[in-house]
Amino acid sequence: GATLGPLHCKKGSAMKKSLLPIALAAALVFSSGAQAQTISLNYSPRTGDVWLDARLGEINTYGRGNPDYFYDDMYSNYGAPRDYVRELYVERRWAPGDIYYACALAQLLDRPCREIVSDYDRHPGQGWGALAQRMGIKPGSAQFHALKGRVEKGHGRLKAHGRGPKHSDGHHDDRG
Repeated sequence: GATLGPLHCKKGSAMKKSLLPIALAAALVFSSGAQAQTISLNYSPRTGDVWLDARLGEINTYGRGNPDYFYDDMYSNYGAPRDYVRELYVERRWAPGDIYYACALAQLLDRPCREIVSDYDRHPGQGWGALAQRMGIKPGSAQFHALKGRVEKGHGRLKAHGRGPKHSDGHHDDRG
């Protein structure tokens, strides 16, 4: 007849029960890491500019690596209240790159960040390029280049602060 493996015999069932919690815990750990990685890989701000999208993706990584520094940076450079930035990130699950772009765009247009966020929320799925154009910022224009300059400065500050993703040994990945 058929041979039963060790997990099918009576002694194996005790082993199976004791390994089950460990296996479940390992599955959760690995799936959580994969999910976080997937979110990062799928981030697409759709500004219409490849360079700008890449910088916002990196700002996203740095903001997630040290949210408190990110909140401070948004306040000191764009006047966005820390509590509001935290609300966008934690409660409304906005990506740091999107928060950054909304506040940089708001500063350029001399409008409150909340107004830009509201407009973006009213047009889900359109991306930042469509919003910027609706607000009069044309690709390649002087205003568009000024916006890219703001993003580059913020990217440089966050990168210099050095908070990329943490590795298992506790150090941060500062590449970018």
